[in-house]
Amino acid sequence: MQAHRFSSEIRLRVDLNYLLYLPPDYESRESWPLILFLHGRGERGDDLEQVKLHGLPRRIAQGDHFPFIIVAPQCPASSYWTEELDALNALLDEVIAHYLVDSRRIYLTGLSMGGRGTWFLAGRYPERFAAIAPICGVGLNWQAQERLTNLPVWAFHGEADSVNPVTESINMIRWLREAGGNARLTLYPGVDHDSWTETYHNPELYDWFLSHSR
Repeated sequence: MQAHRFSSEIRLRVDLNYLLYLPPDYESRESWPLILFLHGRGERGDDLEQVKLHGLPRRIAQGDHFPFIIVAPQCPASSYWTEELDALNALLDEVIAHYLVDSRRIYLTGLSMGGRGTWFLAGRYPERFAAIAPICGVGLNWQAQERLTNLPVWAFHGEADSVNPVTESINMIRWLREAGGNARLTLYPGVDHDSWTETYHNPELYDWFLSHSR
């Protein structure tokens, strides 16, 4: 067999619906930190109201306010966040171009399927984020997780999770620590899959985000 080289340019069209939250005093500052929130599998589709069922969109719908711009896209019904990494990256570019985003303080978090999406998106584009908080998500393989050793990580998981085993987060954090990464893990004793409600009501999470900048 003879060696050959192939080169081609591929154009990709991406589409995502998303919810956008701006702080009440948005116009008072030159820039704001941004949180990209990824929902779970059950909120996929084309009805953005579904995105408000859990996590940060739920808190905002209930009247809570945050010192962040918050972007909450919706995954298409037939897809998964791991298949939408280019679309999510392009969405960040779009929001940064049109809103007062501090590009040094972009944070990423998600729950369940969104937790897995958090691991994978950060693994693909680690330079984009100042810190990530995956919640009860299935992690990366060891080759991909090497890219996260310079990125602060705080993972959360219920010890009794019957959907995504807690060992997924335990192993990821252990691997990151052994590789010299800045990684921490919070486990909730007796908690099944819903480890996100307590997490997103914890003020320490948002203080932790704001303590990191690229």
